[in-house]
Amino acid sequence: MPEQRPDPDQLLAQVQEASGRAGRGRLKIFFGACAGVGKTYAMLSAARALAGAGTGPAGAASGDILIGIVETHGRAETGALLPGLARLPAQRLSYKGSELAEFDLDAALARRPALILVDELAHSNLAGCRHPKRWQDVEELLAAGIDVWTTMNVQHLESLNDIVGGITGIRVWETVPDRVFDAADEVVIVDLPPDDLLQRLKEGRIYLPRQAEQAVRNFFRKGNLIALRELALRRTADRVDSQMQRYRQRGAPPPAYGNREALLVCLGTAGDDDKTLRSAARLAAQLDAPWHAVHVETPAVQRQPQAARERALRLLRLAQEMGAETATLAGQDVAEAVVKYARQHNLARLLIGRRRRRLQPWRRGLAERIGELGAELDVMQIARPPRRHAADLLRNEVRAPAANGPRWRPYALSAAACGLAALLAGLLFPVFELPNIVMLFLLAVVGVALRCGRGPAVLAAFLSVAAFDFFFVQPRLSFNVSDFQYLVTFGVMLVVGLVIGQLTARLSFQAHVAQEGENRMRALYEMSRSLSAALLPEQVAEIGGRFLAAEFDARSALLVADDQDALQAPLGAGEPPELDAAIAHWCYQRQSAAGPGTDTLPAGATLYLPLRASMRVRGVLALQAQDAVRLATPEQRRLLETCASLLALSLERLHYIEVAQGTTLQMESERLRNSLLAAISHDLRTPLASLVGLAEALPLARPPVAGQALEIADAIRDSALRMNALVANLLDMARLEAGAVQLNRQWQPLEEVVGSALAAARPALAGRSVSVALPDALPLVYIDAVLIERVLVNVLENAAKYTPAGTPLELAAAVAGDSVLLWLDDHGPGLPPGREEALFNKFERGARESATSGVGLGLAICRAIARAHGGDISGASRAQGGARFTLRLPRGEPPALAAPVEADEPGSTA
Repeated sequence: MPEQRPDPDQLLAQVQEASGRAGRGRLKIFFGACAGVGKTYAMLSAARALAGAGTGPAGAASGDILIGIVETHGRAETGALLPGLARLPAQRLSYKGSELAEFDLDAALARRPALILVDELAHSNLAGCRHPKRWQDVEELLAAGIDVWTTMNVQHLESLNDIVGGITGIRVWETVPDRVFDAADEVVIVDLPPDDLLQRLKEGRIYLPRQAEQAVRNFFRKGNLIALRELALRRTADRVDSQMQRYRQRGAPPPAYGNREALLVCLGTAGDDDKTLRSAARLAAQLDAPWHAVHVETPAVQRQPQAARERALRLLRLAQEMGAETATLAGQDVAEAVVKYARQHNLARLLIGRRRRRLQPWRRGLAERIGELGAELDVMQIARPPRRHAADLLRNEVRAPAANGPRWRPYALSAAACGLAALLAGLLFPVFELPNIVMLFLLAVVGVALRCGRGPAVLAAFLSVAAFDFFFVQPRLSFNVSDFQYLVTFGVMLVVGLVIGQLTARLSFQAHVAQEGENRMRALYEMSRSLSAALLPEQVAEIGGRFLAAEFDARSALLVADDQDALQAPLGAGEPPELDAAIAHWCYQRQSAAGPGTDTLPAGATLYLPLRASMRVRGVLALQAQDAVRLATPEQRRLLETCASLLALSLERLHYIEVAQGTTLQMESERLRNSLLAAISHDLRTPLASLVGLAEALPLARPPVAGQALEIADAIRDSALRMNALVANLLDMARLEAGAVQLNRQWQPLEEVVGSALAAARPALAGRSVSVALPDALPLVYIDAVLIERVLVNVLENAAKYTPAGTPLELAAAVAGDSVLLWLDDHGPGLPPGREEALFNKFERGARESATSGVGLGLAICRAIARAHGGDISGASRAQGGARFTLRLPRGEPPALAAPVEADEPGSTA
């Protein structure tokens, strides 16, 4: 029978999953293809049935069932289900001048019901709620131990959002991560045929008649509904299949159920198994079913020549290229390993190559043994190619020498061990009884089984019986037996030797496999622990190089990518591998492996692997192994990919440490600078105001000041006013960054703001002509008029400073999608190339050294004000010369004006 021991890794994963779900609420999702199929109706009906049964979840009272928020969309049959269920009062939030209802998360947590109904899982919350998305509210409820029922449509799944958009032509922006859907404890599919759904739409049971006509023309076309229905059913089936896989991995795998079309093909070391593989690929394509390909490493396979093992590995790589999921299994018996794998992955159909008639007709074939061990499995045998064709295949292969030396060597060691046991027994024969002599020969059989495997152990058992009979049984030095009882002794000795040899060889093989796995896990653990303490990319490369040298006997190098996506010089310890910069760049850009064992440049000597991290590719790992076969097995390739993932995560960790340190330093610098600027600004405003007042009072002095003294007084006054403006900018910048500025937003016509800004900037424009082109149909904008006027004044003054005197300015506006654009064009030298964005930083100027007054805060203040309004400001050089500064403001929906009240006609009554 197959081994029934559970996998320790699976047990650990189950314990971690159980501990993570302890004390957490249960999530139930009513899932549908689109709006109108009846998800909310089904949820409310199930809640009323649960309340009518008298108990809620986990035995709680029915009164603990609470409606958190439900959207009926005016449907009478849905609204009729609300009475009788407790409802949570909604919180009222203001949005664009109107008051809307939102789910009150804090009230639900304070109420703490056993079950709460929260409709529309993908809903986006209004500003002022704790979370931006309703599914985040649901996660907090689940973490508090509250069961949640909710609804969602298939188009709201993040992974299917683009597919649904391609089907319907409408992109849905409210999405839910797939992990939330997959982690749900229960998913109820609410299905409705497309014809019934269209009939409901025509009857006005989904939308109002005018909306229904538009929906039928756009989203609710029958082809769209059929496609969405298929997506919803397939996604639910995939989730059920994942649940089935997790269930089957708990403890010993149950029999395969055969509830889905999936294939398993078993590949051996024969040269004609490629026909079996291709037949399985064709059958899987015809059935549109997933399929697996496995190769079982037994002690007999390990004793085969290296060329035979390479044939199996080549077939596995071919299966992977054809789309199969591949694995290399270790076991004593091929049938046991295959049946165990089939049950673990619920694969009820097996394909194997038909074996030719054996020289030992009494031995059962692989198909018979699989049928006996897995009675529920369907076994299909694929015909072998003709013997001559198979021989040609083997003859054309490049044969490699055996990795462990000549095949006769283990048998020679077995014979030598038996001879040594016979010599030792001969020395001890005068003092030992015959039963003790038998123990010496059995000890030799055990040693041979441990050292050389099963076949040499069988030979040792026969040689031991023969040596015992020839040297120690009367008459000695002959195979004649004087006492018939010795025949029984020979038989028992032979059977015991064979059994002990077989068991010892099996345990030795299992210990070898377990030791190999433990060595890999220990090496990965040591590597990950060392990487966690690495602080430089050079240290990461050195740690990775040590691991690869020890596990793969390979030279390696790490090519780390910088912020400009350019690969830097290779890092590593010891002799580097042969590197090709073009191949490494291709591997980084395509995020695909290249080199031996891949589809790209398989004849190369160096393997290139992209270092994929969670956010992006961090570089390329290049390694050159002394023996490329060590990189060919699926287990070794997975180990190598795990190593590359650990290196990538370490590089990403170092990157974010550097980013965090830079951000912290920048934040502290900004905080210190803002505090300093605020303090200086407050302290300078009083003396500057006094200086302006004194300069203005000089012409009024007695006797009056005239001539050069009057010009000096005017210059002092102008300089003091400029300094006061600079101090005001410093103070405003400090207040904006501290968040101390409260916007007084109102619906304003843009024409009035532009007019007041032009009037305020008239002294700085010095008589320049400013042409204004504002469309008549320009909508109202929701802005703080004073601050937006400040933005326009700063941009106008900036244009007057950095453009030749007398050149005109053009101010224009337009509506672009959901934004209102306002731009200013000048005819100056344009913006410095490459520094268009840098000009909006604090204390940045167009020219480092310039006679133009200013400290570089005007544009920074403009951007801060624009972003506080939800917009932005940008600058660019124009192709025809000059610069353009564009202010983007969000276009909202102004409140509707109330209809005028008509006076009653004379003689009418109210």
